[in-house]
Amino acid sequence: MSPAWIHMASFLLASHPRPVREAIEALRRELDDNPVDALHDHEDPAPVREAAAAYMGVRADEIALTDSTTMGLASLYLGLPLRAGDEVLSTAHDHYATHESLRLAAERTGATVRKIALYERSSAATAAEMAGAIERAITPATRVVAITWVHSGSGVKTPVRAIAEAVARANRGRAPGDRVLCCVDGVHGFGVDDVTMADLGCDFFSAGCHKWIFGPRGTGVLWGRAELWPLLRPSVPHFGREGYGAWLAGRPAPPTTANMMSPGGFHSFEHRWALPAAFAFHRRIGKARVAARIHALNRQCKEGLKGMGHVTLHTPLDEAVSAGLVCFEVAGLTPAAVVTRLRERKIIASTSPYATS
Repeated sequence: MSPAWIHMASFLLASHPRPVREAIEALRRELDDNPVDALHDHEDPAPVREAAAAYMGVRADEIALTDSTTMGLASLYLGLPLRAGDEVLSTAHDHYATHESLRLAAERTGATVRKIALYERSSAATAAEMAGAIERAITPATRVVAITWVHSGSGVKTPVRAIAEAVARANRGRAPGDRVLCCVDGVHGFGVDDVTMADLGCDFFSAGCHKWIFGPRGTGVLWGRAELWPLLRPSVPHFGREGYGAWLAGRPAPPTTANMMSPGGFHSFEHRWALPAAFAFHRRIGKARVAARIHALNRQCKEGLKGMGHVTLHTPLDEAVSAGLVCFEVAGLTPAAVVTRLRERKIIASTSPYATS
Protein backbone atom coordinates (compact mmCIF):
# COMPACT_ATOMS: atom_id res chain seq x y z
CA MET A 1 0.00 0.00 0.00
CA SER A 2 1.22 3.46 -0.81
CA PRO A 3 2.73 5.17 2.25
CA ALA A 4 1.69 8.51 0.76
CA TRP A 5 -1.85 7.90 2.01
CA ILE A 6 -3.50 6.98 5.31
CA HIS A 7 -5.74 4.09 4.29
CA MET A 8 -8.97 4.05 6.31
CA ALA A 9 -11.23 2.22 3.85
CA SER A 10 -9.47 -1.10 3.40
CA PHE A 11 -12.64 -2.91 4.49
CA LEU A 12 -13.96 -2.12 1.00
CA LEU A 13 -11.27 -4.06 -0.86
CA ALA A 14 -8.07 -5.18 0.78
CA SER A 15 -4.56 -4.81 -0.54
CA HIS A 16 -2.92 -8.23 -0.87
CA PRO A 17 -0.41 -8.89 1.94
CA ARG A 18 2.97 -10.10 0.74
CA PRO A 19 2.33 -13.85 1.32
CA VAL A 20 -0.93 -13.66 -0.63
CA ARG A 21 0.60 -11.58 -3.41
CA GLU A 22 3.54 -13.98 -3.74
CA ALA A 23 1.23 -17.00 -3.86
CA ILE A 24 -0.86 -15.39 -6.60
CA GLU A 25 2.20 -14.45 -8.63
CA ALA A 26 3.69 -17.95 -8.38
CA LEU A 27 0.43 -19.54 -9.50
CA ARG A 28 0.02 -17.02 -12.31
CA ARG A 29 3.48 -17.87 -13.64
CA GLU A 30 2.58 -21.55 -13.47
CA LEU A 31 -0.62 -20.92 -15.43
CA ASP A 32 1.12 -18.79 -18.03
CA ASP A 33 3.90 -21.36 -18.50
CA ASN A 34 1.53 -24.30 -19.02
CA PRO A 35 -2.18 -23.53 -18.61
CA VAL A 36 -3.47 -27.07 -19.18
CA ASP A 37 -1.13 -28.79 -16.74
CA ALA A 38 -1.61 -26.06 -14.14
CA LEU A 39 -5.38 -26.42 -14.39
CA HIS A 40 -5.19 -30.17 -13.93
CA ASP A 41 -2.72 -29.86 -11.06
CA HIS A 42 -4.89 -27.45 -9.08
CA GLU A 43 -8.47 -28.22 -10.14
CA ASP A 44 -9.26 -30.12 -6.93
CA PRO A 45 -10.87 -27.53 -4.60
CA ALA A 46 -10.03 -29.56 -1.49
CA PRO A 47 -6.95 -27.53 -0.39
CA VAL A 48 -8.91 -24.27 -0.55
CA ARG A 49 -11.95 -25.69 1.22
CA GLU A 50 -9.76 -27.29 3.88
CA ALA A 51 -7.96 -24.00 4.58
CA ALA A 52 -11.26 -22.16 4.93
CA ALA A 53 -12.70 -24.92 7.09
CA ALA A 54 -9.75 -24.85 9.48
CA TYR A 55 -10.16 -21.10 9.94
CA MET A 56 -13.93 -21.31 10.41
CA GLY A 57 -13.88 -24.37 12.65
CA VAL A 58 -15.99 -26.53 10.34
CA ARG A 59 -15.64 -29.44 7.92
CA ALA A 60 -14.36 -28.88 4.40
CA ASP A 61 -17.39 -30.63 2.91
CA GLU A 62 -19.62 -27.93 4.43
CA ILE A 63 -18.05 -25.16 2.33
CA ALA A 64 -18.89 -23.91 -1.17
CA LEU A 65 -16.45 -21.60 -2.93
CA THR A 66 -17.75 -18.37 -4.44
CA ASP A 67 -16.37 -15.15 -5.89
CA SER A 68 -17.96 -12.81 -3.35
CA THR A 69 -20.48 -12.35 -0.56
CA THR A 70 -23.05 -11.37 -3.18
CA MET A 71 -22.55 -14.57 -5.18
CA GLY A 72 -22.92 -16.62 -2.01
CA LEU A 73 -26.08 -14.82 -0.89
CA ALA A 74 -27.69 -15.08 -4.32
CA SER A 75 -26.81 -18.78 -4.61
CA LEU A 76 -28.26 -19.38 -1.15
CA TYR A 77 -31.48 -17.40 -1.29
CA LEU A 78 -32.36 -18.33 -4.87
CA GLY A 79 -31.60 -21.96 -4.05
CA LEU A 80 -33.93 -22.29 -1.05
CA PRO A 81 -37.18 -24.27 -1.50
CA LEU A 82 -39.46 -21.32 -0.79
CA ARG A 83 -43.07 -21.35 -1.94
CA ALA A 84 -46.12 -19.11 -1.97
CA GLY A 85 -47.22 -18.35 1.58
CA ASP A 86 -43.70 -18.58 3.01
CA GLU A 87 -42.16 -15.51 4.59
CA VAL A 88 -38.56 -14.34 4.74
CA LEU A 89 -37.83 -12.08 7.70
CA SER A 90 -35.07 -9.58 6.94
CA THR A 91 -34.07 -6.20 8.34
CA ALA A 92 -34.03 -2.60 7.21
CA HIS A 93 -30.28 -2.48 7.80
CA ASP A 94 -29.11 -5.11 5.30
CA HIS A 95 -27.07 -4.42 2.18
CA TYR A 96 -28.44 -4.30 -1.35
CA ALA A 97 -26.96 -7.77 -1.99
CA THR A 98 -29.26 -9.31 0.62
CA HIS A 99 -32.34 -7.27 -0.22
CA GLU A 100 -32.05 -7.83 -3.97
CA SER A 101 -31.30 -11.55 -3.65
CA LEU A 102 -34.39 -11.90 -1.47
CA ARG A 103 -36.50 -9.85 -3.89
CA LEU A 104 -35.47 -12.08 -6.78
CA ALA A 105 -36.14 -15.22 -4.73
CA ALA A 106 -39.59 -13.94 -3.74
CA GLU A 107 -40.38 -12.99 -7.33
CA ARG A 108 -39.49 -16.50 -8.45
CA THR A 109 -41.25 -18.46 -5.69
CA GLY A 110 -44.18 -16.35 -4.55
CA ALA A 111 -42.78 -16.01 -1.03
CA THR A 112 -42.92 -12.65 0.74
CA VAL A 113 -40.12 -10.61 2.30
CA ARG A 114 -40.70 -8.54 5.44
CA LYS A 115 -38.11 -6.07 6.72
CA ILE A 116 -37.99 -4.87 10.31
CA ALA A 117 -35.82 -2.43 12.25
CA LEU A 118 -33.59 -3.98 14.92
CA TYR A 119 -32.94 -0.72 16.77
CA GLU A 120 -34.12 2.88 16.87
CA ARG A 121 -30.69 4.48 17.24
CA SER A 122 -27.63 2.59 16.05
CA SER A 123 -25.19 4.11 18.54
CA ALA A 124 -27.37 2.88 21.42
CA ALA A 125 -28.20 -0.55 19.99
CA THR A 126 -28.01 -3.51 22.37
CA ALA A 127 -27.82 -7.25 21.80
CA ALA A 128 -31.02 -7.85 23.74
CA GLU A 129 -32.88 -5.23 21.71
CA MET A 130 -31.82 -6.76 18.39
CA ALA A 131 -32.41 -10.40 19.30
CA GLY A 132 -35.75 -9.49 20.84
CA ALA A 133 -36.87 -7.68 17.70
CA ILE A 134 -36.21 -10.80 15.61
CA GLU A 135 -37.89 -13.15 18.09
CA ARG A 136 -41.03 -11.03 18.27
CA ALA A 137 -41.23 -10.76 14.47
CA ILE A 138 -41.07 -14.49 13.67
CA THR A 139 -44.49 -15.80 12.61
CA PRO A 140 -45.82 -19.28 11.72
CA ALA A 141 -45.18 -18.39 8.06
CA THR A 142 -41.52 -17.47 8.60
CA ARG A 143 -39.11 -19.87 6.90
CA VAL A 144 -35.93 -17.77 6.75
CA VAL A 145 -34.36 -15.16 9.00
CA ALA A 146 -31.89 -13.23 6.84
CA ILE A 147 -29.52 -11.03 8.83
CA THR A 148 -26.20 -9.24 8.49
CA TRP A 149 -23.46 -9.77 11.07
CA VAL A 150 -22.04 -6.23 10.86
CA HIS A 151 -24.10 -3.44 9.29
CA SER A 152 -21.98 -1.39 6.90
CA GLY A 153 -24.34 1.57 7.24
CA SER A 154 -23.76 1.99 10.98
CA GLY A 155 -21.02 -0.36 12.18
CA VAL A 156 -23.49 -2.21 14.42
CA LYS A 157 -22.61 -5.87 15.04
CA THR A 158 -25.67 -8.04 15.48
CA PRO A 159 -25.78 -10.78 18.16
CA VAL A 160 -25.86 -13.67 15.70
CA ARG A 161 -25.69 -16.31 18.43
CA ALA A 162 -28.64 -14.83 20.34
CA ILE A 163 -30.65 -14.49 17.14
CA ALA A 164 -29.85 -18.10 16.18
CA GLU A 165 -31.06 -19.19 19.62
CA ALA A 166 -34.29 -17.24 19.09
CA VAL A 167 -34.74 -19.06 15.78
CA ALA A 168 -34.12 -22.39 17.52
CA ARG A 169 -36.84 -21.60 20.05
CA ALA A 170 -39.24 -20.73 17.24
CA ASN A 171 -38.48 -24.10 15.63
CA ARG A 172 -39.56 -26.14 18.65
CA GLY A 173 -42.53 -28.24 17.65
CA ARG A 174 -42.34 -27.31 13.97
CA ALA A 175 -42.38 -29.98 11.29
CA PRO A 176 -39.05 -30.28 9.41
CA GLY A 177 -40.47 -28.59 6.32
CA ASP A 178 -41.68 -25.63 8.35
CA ARG A 179 -38.48 -24.91 10.22
CA VAL A 180 -36.87 -21.47 10.09
CA LEU A 181 -33.33 -21.12 8.74
CA CYS A 182 -30.94 -18.50 10.13
CA CYS A 183 -28.84 -17.11 7.26
CA VAL A 184 -26.06 -14.56 7.62
CA ASP A 185 -24.21 -12.04 5.46
CA GLY A 186 -21.00 -12.27 7.46
CA VAL A 187 -18.45 -10.34 5.44
CA HIS A 188 -17.69 -7.50 7.87
CA GLY A 189 -17.20 -9.80 10.85
CA PHE A 190 -15.29 -12.50 8.97
CA GLY A 191 -11.62 -11.91 9.72
CA VAL A 192 -12.39 -9.52 12.59
CA ASP A 193 -13.80 -11.45 15.52
CA ASP A 194 -12.23 -14.62 16.90
CA VAL A 195 -15.20 -16.96 16.49
CA THR A 196 -16.16 -20.17 14.71
CA MET A 197 -19.40 -21.11 13.02
CA ALA A 198 -20.33 -23.13 16.12
CA ASP A 199 -19.96 -19.95 18.17
CA LEU A 200 -22.35 -18.11 15.84
CA GLY A 201 -24.89 -20.92 15.71
CA CYS A 202 -26.39 -19.93 12.34
CA ASP A 203 -27.41 -22.30 9.53
CA PHE A 204 -25.79 -20.62 6.51
CA PHE A 205 -23.03 -18.00 6.32
CA SER A 206 -21.77 -16.11 3.26
CA ALA A 207 -18.66 -13.92 3.14
CA GLY A 208 -16.19 -12.56 0.64
CA CYS A 209 -12.54 -13.18 1.46
CA HIS A 210 -11.15 -9.98 -0.11
CA LYS A 211 -12.02 -7.67 2.77
CA TRP A 212 -11.03 -8.46 6.38
CA ILE A 213 -9.49 -11.83 5.47
CA PHE A 214 -7.07 -9.98 3.13
CA GLY A 215 -7.57 -12.75 0.61
CA PRO A 216 -7.22 -12.67 -3.16
CA ARG A 217 -9.69 -10.39 -4.88
CA GLY A 218 -12.69 -12.26 -6.26
CA THR A 219 -12.83 -15.01 -3.62
CA GLY A 220 -15.49 -15.98 -1.10
CA VAL A 221 -17.06 -18.80 0.87
CA LEU A 222 -20.58 -20.04 1.58
CA TRP A 223 -20.83 -22.29 4.63
CA GLY A 224 -23.85 -24.35 5.65
CA ARG A 225 -24.68 -27.13 8.06
CA ALA A 226 -24.02 -30.49 6.40
CA GLU A 227 -27.59 -31.73 6.78
CA LEU A 228 -29.07 -28.61 5.15
CA TRP A 229 -27.26 -28.57 1.80
CA PRO A 230 -29.73 -31.05 0.19
CA LEU A 231 -32.45 -28.41 0.65
CA LEU A 232 -30.78 -26.12 -1.90
CA ARG A 233 -30.92 -26.19 -5.68
CA PRO A 234 -27.94 -24.77 -7.59
CA SER A 235 -28.59 -21.84 -9.91
CA VAL A 236 -25.29 -22.26 -11.77
CA PRO A 237 -23.94 -25.66 -12.90
CA HIS A 238 -20.91 -26.67 -10.89
CA PHE A 239 -17.86 -28.34 -12.39
CA GLY A 240 -17.27 -30.92 -9.65
CA ARG A 241 -17.50 -34.68 -9.89
CA GLU A 242 -21.04 -34.96 -8.50
CA GLY A 243 -22.95 -33.07 -11.16
CA TYR A 244 -20.53 -33.40 -14.05
CA GLY A 245 -20.14 -37.13 -13.45
CA ALA A 246 -23.90 -37.63 -13.38
CA TRP A 247 -24.24 -35.71 -16.65
CA LEU A 248 -21.55 -37.79 -18.35
CA ALA A 249 -23.22 -41.01 -17.20
CA GLY A 250 -26.71 -39.84 -18.10
CA ARG A 251 -27.88 -40.11 -14.49
CA PRO A 252 -29.98 -37.62 -12.49
CA ALA A 253 -27.96 -35.24 -10.35
CA PRO A 254 -27.47 -36.47 -6.78
CA PRO A 255 -28.78 -34.59 -3.72
CA THR A 256 -27.12 -31.20 -3.44
CA THR A 257 -23.82 -30.95 -1.60
CA ALA A 258 -21.80 -27.90 -0.64
CA ASN A 259 -19.44 -28.56 -3.53
CA MET A 260 -22.38 -28.57 -5.94
CA MET A 261 -23.21 -25.03 -4.75
CA SER A 262 -19.80 -23.79 -5.90
CA PRO A 263 -20.70 -22.10 -9.21
CA GLY A 264 -18.88 -23.64 -12.15
CA GLY A 265 -17.22 -21.96 -15.07
CA PHE A 266 -13.70 -20.58 -15.29
CA HIS A 267 -12.80 -18.25 -12.44
CA SER A 268 -9.67 -16.24 -11.62
CA PHE A 269 -7.84 -19.47 -10.99
CA GLU A 270 -4.64 -18.17 -9.42
CA HIS A 271 -6.66 -16.03 -6.99
CA ARG A 272 -8.85 -18.89 -5.81
CA TRP A 273 -5.92 -21.29 -5.54
CA ALA A 274 -3.97 -18.73 -3.48
CA LEU A 275 -6.73 -18.29 -0.90
CA PRO A 276 -5.10 -20.71 1.60
CA ALA A 277 -2.23 -18.22 1.89
CA ALA A 278 -4.62 -15.64 3.36
CA PHE A 279 -5.95 -18.02 6.00
CA ALA A 280 -2.38 -19.07 6.82
CA PHE A 281 -1.45 -15.39 7.21
CA HIS A 282 -4.23 -14.94 9.78
CA ARG A 283 -3.27 -18.11 11.63
CA ARG A 284 0.37 -17.05 11.87
CA ILE A 285 -0.65 -13.80 13.52
CA GLY A 286 -3.38 -15.48 15.56
CA LYS A 287 -7.13 -14.87 15.34
CA ALA A 288 -7.25 -13.57 18.91
CA ARG A 289 -4.44 -11.08 18.27
CA VAL A 290 -6.08 -9.87 15.07
CA ALA A 291 -9.38 -9.33 16.88
CA ALA A 292 -7.74 -7.54 19.80
CA ARG A 293 -5.82 -5.19 17.52
CA ILE A 294 -8.83 -4.28 15.37
CA HIS A 295 -11.00 -3.61 18.41
CA ALA A 296 -8.26 -1.56 20.09
CA LEU A 297 -7.82 0.67 17.05
CA ASN A 298 -11.55 1.09 16.64
CA ARG A 299 -12.02 1.88 20.31
CA GLN A 300 -9.42 4.66 20.01
CA CYS A 301 -11.12 6.02 16.88
CA LYS A 302 -14.63 5.91 18.35
CA GLU A 303 -13.62 7.54 21.61
CA GLY A 304 -11.86 10.33 19.73
CA LEU A 305 -14.83 10.97 17.47
CA LYS A 306 -17.25 10.82 20.40
CA GLY A 307 -15.40 13.71 22.01
CA MET A 308 -15.87 16.02 19.03
CA GLY A 309 -18.94 18.21 19.42
CA HIS A 310 -19.52 18.57 15.68
CA VAL A 311 -19.39 14.82 15.02
CA THR A 312 -22.25 12.32 15.36
CA LEU A 313 -20.96 8.80 15.98
CA HIS A 314 -23.34 6.13 14.68
CA THR A 315 -21.33 3.09 15.77
CA PRO A 316 -21.79 1.79 19.34
CA LEU A 317 -18.89 2.18 21.74
CA ASP A 318 -19.74 -1.26 23.16
CA GLU A 319 -17.46 -3.84 21.53
CA ALA A 320 -20.11 -6.52 22.01
CA VAL A 321 -22.18 -4.82 19.31
CA SER A 322 -19.45 -3.32 17.10
CA ALA A 323 -16.54 -4.66 15.09
CA GLY A 324 -14.13 -3.04 12.63
CA LEU A 325 -16.33 -0.41 10.99
CA VAL A 326 -16.74 3.12 12.35
CA CYS A 327 -19.55 5.26 10.91
CA PHE A 328 -20.00 8.96 11.69
CA GLU A 329 -21.31 12.25 10.31
CA VAL A 330 -19.95 15.78 10.55
CA ALA A 331 -22.34 18.68 11.16
CA GLY A 332 -22.81 20.91 8.13
CA LEU A 333 -21.17 18.51 5.67
CA THR A 334 -22.52 15.73 3.50
CA PRO A 335 -20.78 12.35 3.82
CA ALA A 336 -19.27 12.86 0.36
CA ALA A 337 -17.90 16.24 1.44
CA VAL A 338 -16.32 14.65 4.53
CA VAL A 339 -14.59 12.07 2.33
CA THR A 340 -13.33 14.87 0.06
CA ARG A 341 -12.00 16.90 3.01
CA LEU A 342 -10.18 13.86 4.37
CA ARG A 343 -8.76 13.08 0.95
CA GLU A 344 -7.31 16.57 0.78
CA ARG A 345 -5.39 15.58 3.91
CA LYS A 346 -4.20 12.32 2.28
CA ILE A 347 -6.68 10.21 4.25
CA ILE A 348 -8.78 7.71 2.30
CA ALA A 349 -12.26 7.09 3.71
CA SER A 350 -15.55 6.15 2.09
CA THR A 351 -19.28 6.74 2.35
CA SER A 352 -21.60 3.86 3.17
CA PRO A 353 -23.60 2.51 0.19
CA TYR A 354 -27.09 3.31 1.44
CA ALA A 355 -29.80 5.79 0.42
CA THR A 356 -29.34 7.75 3.65
CA SER A 357 -25.58 8.23 3.28
